[in-house]
Amino acid sequence: MPENIASTRDVLLQTETIEAAAEFYEKEFGLAVFHRSETIIGLETGAFRLFLDRGEAYGPVFEFIVPDLESTKSRLITAGCRIENEAPSVPRCYLRDPFGLVFNISQRP
Repeated sequence: MPENIASTRDVLLQTETIEAAAEFYEKEFGLAVFHRSETIIGLETGAFRLFLDRGEAYGPVFEFIVPDLESTKSRLITAGCRIENEAPSVPRCYLRDPFGLVFNISQRP
């Protein structure tokens, strides 16, 4: 039986031009910035939080919190997922499922 995986309200978009993307979503959608750093900008939409993350584009990335990152990652790889990007220092791991969806798993604090 798989451990409890919980979704967050976070959707991530990666782009090298996070400032331009933030300006677009602020101006065209009226979204408010609630977090800003050199590498990530967070915008509140109401239903979800949109994070603009500086980096290679994967398309929209959903986020899931898991109780044990390593065991969940191993189980998902065995089930056909592949690692797209990994940052053990965070810890987090971007995976692509067999159907093309990219999602991030991070360990529940």
